[in-house]
Amino acid sequence: MDQHLPSAIELRRDDAPVPYRQALEWMTLRNAAIAERSAQELLWLLEHPPVYTAGTSAGPSELLDPRFEVVEAGRGGRYTYHGPGQRIGYVLLDLKTRARDVRGFVHALEGWVIATLGDFGVEAWRAPGRIGIWTADIDGRESKIGAIGVRVRRWVTMHGFSVNIAPDLSHFGGIVPCGIQEFGVTSLERLGHSVDFAAWDEALLNRAGDFLGALKPACPAETL
Repeated sequence: MDQHLPSAIELRRDDAPVPYRQALEWMTLRNAAIAERSAQELLWLLEHPPVYTAGTSAGPSELLDPRFEVVEAGRGGRYTYHGPGQRIGYVLLDLKTRARDVRGFVHALEGWVIATLGDFGVEAWRAPGRIGIWTADIDGRESKIGAIGVRVRRWVTMHGFSVNIAPDLSHFGGIVPCGIQEFGVTSLERLGHSVDFAAWDEALLNRAGDFLGALKPACPAETL
């Protein structure tokens, strides 16, 4: 148990990169176990070896150079890249015990990442019509610093977010990230912020209460 999380939510942190297919298989099993109430909810923080993952809306023309393994992820969204220097957060929560609102969950997830980036002095935002977390790059152009992709099965969430801490940004060149050609990608490192995973995780966990609070169901209207 982590002091920032309720006892019902397990925190798992992996220091060594976890192959994407292995993580996907394990996450799928855990999702089913949570739905059956035979396992705790989970926040899993990790990184992957280089991989391109395809969401349910990914188009063949968006895979430009498959220099790394390509995996069908089963989540929403299009192509994205995962690799060393990128922090992944898989969030497996039972929305049956919270607000049954998938859009609200995604909004809260985005807000969690945006607030955490703010703690490192990086102003980030949502962009209407564009999935992900955006910020101003070193040249002032709007660029993506984080990706969001979720799937909900039996009201239990899986997948989550990725944040570019210090990845090799050239690896994004093999795809059209999230199907958006006209914008680039950036990272905390490129923006001049030296942040390791331990510092990122601590800042993220410090914001966990706000994130979970945003998922509480609305109180029913009082009857007169």
